[in-house]
Amino acid sequence: MNPANGTSSVTKFILLGFPSLSRLGRDLTCALLSFIYAGTLAGNLSIVWAVLRDPRLQDLPMYILLGNFAWLEVGYVTTTVPRMLFDLMNPGVPISFHACFVQFYVLFSMGTTECFLLAAMALDRYLAICHPLRYPILMSPQSSWLLVASCWLVGFLWFIGPVALISQLSFCGPNTLDYFVCDPGPLLAASCAPAPWTEQTFYTTSYLLLFTTFLFILTSYGLVIRAVLRLPAGAGRHKAFSTCISHLAIVGLYYGSLLGTSVTSGKVVTLFYMVGTPFLNPLIYSLRNKETKEALRRTLLRGR
Repeated sequence: MNPANGTSSVTKFILLGFPSLSRLGRDLTCALLSFIYAGTLAGNLSIVWAVLRDPRLQDLPMYILLGNFAWLEVGYVTTTVPRMLFDLMNPGVPISFHACFVQFYVLFSMGTTECFLLAAMALDRYLAICHPLRYPILMSPQSSWLLVASCWLVGFLWFIGPVALISQLSFCGPNTLDYFVCDPGPLLAASCAPAPWTEQTFYTTSYLLLFTTFLFILTSYGLVIRAVLRLPAGAGRHKAFSTCISHLAIVGLYYGSLLGTSVTSGKVVTLFYMVGTPFLNPLIYSLRNKETKEALRRTLLRGR
């Protein structure tokens, strides 16, 4: 019996992943994922470490946001990649009903928190460039931590209702999910009967999140770019453009891969979104930042 409602015969799911891969293909994919996972952990944890070890960065709003964003990426990939590696090495081993829905909830909650953190980073740059005199007051360290805490809190509350609704569905079998993570699409397809209201609730919640945060980010950076273009040419203008372009690259990578996932529903696109973007984010944004690299150098020298 299903612990969720007592009516379904499915208590475990089998994540098929990439069933067409040969043994060699699984080994190569496992090696590639392991490399990307290790690189993601190294890049993002180095940013967290630099922010925690350098007192000068701990009071700067941008680095408070960056440190939390990097820590979020660590949690995001840890929610998915270890299970992917396990399934590649042990195909056919099921995941329990409860573990599947825990992964589903944590994965989407962290993705939601990432949307809000990207919006918070856009707000920070808007206030810093468009309202520089009021910026120290509006984005004090206390205000920054309150903003970050709000992103985490709302992020982990956003999908509680939709996930609970899907968990209450009856799953009659087969218990195979043609995916590599517990995702709403395969789960809804595996339910005993269509659930249009549950499906509509989930996708309405998802699209509301994506469109509102994306529109906020675009509006903020539109105002930022307009303000930067009014600055005289020089180092300040170049630095502002460099920061904006790096952040917009992350936004484009994140929302672009999300759009590709929703349009194609392809496994490769989804895999890139879940694994590739957390790996590239430190390289695109944080580790290109001069102050972050200097903080890493100082902490390494201090350690020696």
